[in-house]
Amino acid sequence: MTFGLAPSSAASLSTPAASANRVLEPAEWAAAGIPLLRNPREVVSGLHVRHRPGPATAVVAVLDPDERLRASASFTRRSAPADGWMFRNALLAQLRRVIPHDLRRRTPVRTAVLLYCRDGDARWTEEDGAWMWGLRDACTLHGLRCGAYITLTRDGWQVLGEDRGGRHPSAGSAPEPFSTSEAPPRIPRTGGAASEVLRRAAAR
Repeated sequence: MTFGLAPSSAASLSTPAASANRVLEPAEWAAAGIPLLRNPREVVSGLHVRHRPGPATAVVAVLDPDERLRASASFTRRSAPADGWMFRNALLAQLRRVIPHDLRRRTPVRTAVLLYCRDGDARWTEEDGAWMWGLRDACTLHGLRCGAYITLTRDGWQVLGEDRGGRHPSAGSAPEPFSTSEAPPRIPRTGGAASEVLRRAAAR
């Protein structure tokens, strides 16, 4: 995905007043009522396996009400000043490419989340604020709920605006196999009449 602007537009976006309107501060993001992910590590691990993001790679994903992945796309951010309007256009283009809009619905039922792999630590940056603004606006224009914004760095992953994160996966880690990115199956209890019947059946 290439980010480009006409010279006249680029000049107007270079002013602090213009770019400030396209950046969300952490407090604004927290006050926006972003729905919480039930299992953020599972979402992060699944996207990491599918897209293997490197630095400056954004992964936008659409989840259904049961938090199942319905569509996702990844693209690399071009080196340019961070601006929410540019990010919004890039995210919207990817969403339009991978999933139909839900603008006919009165209330959005699907949620878009954004995973962004970058250098540095997990603390909020102005670039993160621009991605947040872009994600919120792209969701509005595509009829989706705005979901979590997640950073992936060398230190691990972090859901910004929430006190949830982990060390694995990270920007430098190899993708986990699907079998280990999900919770292991429960081991059945042993003992009792039922287990004795099963043991005898297996021995036949």
